[in-house]
Amino acid sequence: MTTLEKAPAPAPTGRLAGLTAYATPLRAAGGVLTVVGAYLPWATFVLNDGAYPEQATLEFFTVPFGVTGFRLHLLLFGLAAIVLALVAVPAKGRIIRALGFGVVAMSVVNGLYIVAEGGGLGAVTVADGVAFGALAALVGGVLLVVGANAGGIEPQPVWTWRLNAWVERALLIVIFLLLLLLVAAVLTSGGQGGGASYAGAIFLSFLGAVGGLMAALSASGLFGWITALTERHRIYSVLLLLVTALLLPLTSAGTEYWMTVAATIGVYAATAIGLNIVVGLAGLLDLGYVAFLGIGAFVAANLSGAAASQIGITLPFPLVMIISAIVAGIFGAIVGSPTLRVRGDYLAIVTLAFGEIFVRSAQNNIGGLTGGSNAIPNIPPVSLFGNDFNEGLEIGGLELPPGFLYYVLIVLIISAVMVVFANLKFSRLGRAWIAIREDEDAARAMGIRTGPIKILAFLIGAMLAGLAGAFYAHKLGTVSYESFRFLESVTLLAAVILGGMGTIPGAVLGASVLFVLPEKLREFSEYRLLLFGIALVLIMRFRPQGIVPDAHRRAELAPETDPAIIAAEEKVAAEAKEHKS
Repeated sequence: MTTLEKAPAPAPTGRLAGLTAYATPLRAAGGVLTVVGAYLPWATFVLNDGAYPEQATLEFFTVPFGVTGFRLHLLLFGLAAIVLALVAVPAKGRIIRALGFGVVAMSVVNGLYIVAEGGGLGAVTVADGVAFGALAALVGGVLLVVGANAGGIEPQPVWTWRLNAWVERALLIVIFLLLLLLVAAVLTSGGQGGGASYAGAIFLSFLGAVGGLMAALSASGLFGWITALTERHRIYSVLLLLVTALLLPLTSAGTEYWMTVAATIGVYAATAIGLNIVVGLAGLLDLGYVAFLGIGAFVAANLSGAAASQIGITLPFPLVMIISAIVAGIFGAIVGSPTLRVRGDYLAIVTLAFGEIFVRSAQNNIGGLTGGSNAIPNIPPVSLFGNDFNEGLEIGGLELPPGFLYYVLIVLIISAVMVVFANLKFSRLGRAWIAIREDEDAARAMGIRTGPIKILAFLIGAMLAGLAGAFYAHKLGTVSYESFRFLESVTLLAAVILGGMGTIPGAVLGASVLFVLPEKLREFSEYRLLLFGIALVLIMRFRPQGIVPDAHRRAELAPETDPAIIAAEEKVAAEAKEHKS
């Protein structure tokens, strides 16, 4: 049965109240101008790095109707806005606003880039000819946003589709395949590593298009329905997600470069999930968490037969990972002991001090276990059946890039870490951590032994970081104290907060954003970190609860009038009732 729950659109208030009667014309006009902008030239002359991509330069504007790239994205957004403006669709104001923001983002990115590289506004208006594509599309995007707000922004609809179980499973396969293609497209947009001409502009423009599309789909209620669908088939969805991740090397992103980047992201994602236990669940601010990653890496380096190791022991990789996790967990318990008497800012100082102690000890090669400034090089790669994991692989004529096996291994490690986190979060121990995070005094009054519970949070989080550290040592082949400084702890903490505290996908997505964005913005050289910082500020401004928020976190930060808060509270109550029973 298919049903849709929706509410009438609220009447606009404030400065746009007088434009209500013009809402539909404004929306339609915005869509038309966006289409016109897609069919106009964007650059009046050839820039220093060559003609602007997608045949957008006036001199090479020989196929005006053969739109590709960002011009194709604008065309599709414009046509969708025109249709939505003229057809009765639930929450169409919310959807059109999302499309408008996507159009504005693409117009601003491409227009500003051409202006900056071309030396002024003449590059996008009148110089060696007439090219108003950027301005037309920008005005169209603004009209879409104004028209959407003038007509009132409806509440997000709630779709309650229920199909045959096998049909839903087939739909999930299609959804995850589309997700795989989208991830590959984002990674390869602008070229590998961002070294090609206009790579940064192409990537940012594509990111604006993806953001507008995702916002529009979310506004339509489709994402909410997909979330409910995956909840109904939770185990099946998890297995599909695992298979989807393993299929990434078979897409356009299946190169040695992206396998290396993906493996690094995986290390930090697994570590961020461990930090999520300490920060996201228990609410304990840890500013020295990367030290546990370093401890696991140095233990693995000393036990794996590296030439510079002072121990001289060579153990199998699985055993090395277990020992690294145990040693890191012991140090985690030691660091967690002071939490019995300190909290808040004082706890942050204690953990920060531990991180600095670790770095200085490793730098001075105390005990001869870290190599000091010489590090520990030549760590043997992981091998299986005579095949080194850092080499390519050929299976039945299918050539897989070097690093493929390391990528598969880190995906399996992340899967194992996710299982541990998920079971802990919904266990009695996890509920005790959440109680401590909300109010430690109240938790103690309710009979929770807060001291041992907090130490367990540090111990388990450190063990997960040590596990990731062992992989990191073998993948990198060299372990140095330089890789575990304070900035890395801040990056991990930012990944947890950015992705969404207390959620598994949030930690993975946060780590991915923090490592993919700088890689894709290399073309902007000295402005790269500035743009990266602005992106983080915007994300946290408009999504303070994180990209993938936890139900508790969403309920805390959502406005009281937000319909999402009701759904979040109902979900929290349902989870509590389920685990109580």
